[in-house]
Amino acid sequence: MKNIIITSGLLLGLSSVALASEGEPSESALAAVGMDKTEGCMTGPMAQFGRYIGDWTIEDMQLSADGKEWTKGPGARWNFTCLGNGTAIQDFWMPNGGGFGTNLRMYDKDNDRWNIAWTAVPTPSMTHIQAKQDAAGNIVMHYVSPKPNPARRITFFSPDEKGWDWTLDISSDGEKTWRTVYKIRATKR
Repeated sequence: MKNIIITSGLLLGLSSVALASEGEPSESALAAVGMDKTEGCMTGPMAQFGRYIGDWTIEDMQLSADGKEWTKGPGARWNFTCLGNGTAIQDFWMPNGGGFGTNLRMYDKDNDRWNIAWTAVPTPSMTHIQAKQDAAGNIVMHYVSPKPNPARRITFFSPDEKGWDWTLDISSDGEKTWRTVYKIRATKR
């Protein structure tokens, strides 16, 4: 809850500083609350998601219902940004063809994991997800609420020099075994 309060404080602080034309925050307003800096997202545990900061082109593939064939998806744009110089990382998921989603990723140092709030169009509500970096350096995410049926797991793989991979797995046996049903490849825009 501390992270949410801190983030709200940043947003409240931003609303009390000078606005530029058309209601947009001025450069000095952004600087006043650390919204123009990314160093805090590139060190320590924040670097786990900080390494994805940037603007990415997404190529995606989905497994057919019978599990026999992979089909290329429409692709997307995915933009990650640092908030408050290390308070949180927010990303914006923009599928080709329309729609929108956003995650707010906050690191919980007391429990050594991430709390993530996800919402998307056309059904705006909050999904709570938790994530933890594994021994291989990948970030593994599990849904907290609402719990999907079948169970879902998302994995962000460590970036390489060309980009990074991501998978969505499902489990129909109480999370004993997992099957990848959707995957993406991200490359810099």
